[in-house]
Amino acid sequence: MSYDNDNVFAKILRGEAPAFTVYETDQALAFMDVMPQVPGHTLVIPKDSAEGLHDVDPVILGGTIVAVQTVANAVKQAFDAPGIMIAQLNGPAAGQTVFHMHFHIMPRSEGLEFKLHAREMEDFAVLEAHARRIRAALEGSHLPAN
Repeated sequence: MSYDNDNVFAKILRGEAPAFTVYETDQALAFMDVMPQVPGHTLVIPKDSAEGLHDVDPVILGGTIVAVQTVANAVKQAFDAPGIMIAQLNGPAAGQTVFHMHFHIMPRSEGLEFKLHAREMEDFAVLEAHARRIRAALEGSHLPAN
């Protein structure tokens, strides 16, 4: 496959599609998954035209991983989660549905069941409330926003 500049994440990066943004750096953007598998399901994408792990610029990937770590800490705090699951899918056989490299951050706790991936759109008011919780956790941290 070749990179599709019209995928939804490319549109979000260009400001052509809405997103409930929680964090942004020069190399990465984090926002709420509109079809979350659990409350607080957040995505982090590199600001690079890459389909997957094998295509992304290594320098941008490094900055993206720092953003993943920062946002994962905030999601853990915001949702009082005893655990955090990080997922990164490459290719249709792995379950990737948007072909722009991205990481899933999902708060986990005992008994919390997953919804099916990419099946149900969440209410936007819920997503905005979750985004506010994560941004508040980020603001309370000692990590820089950029």
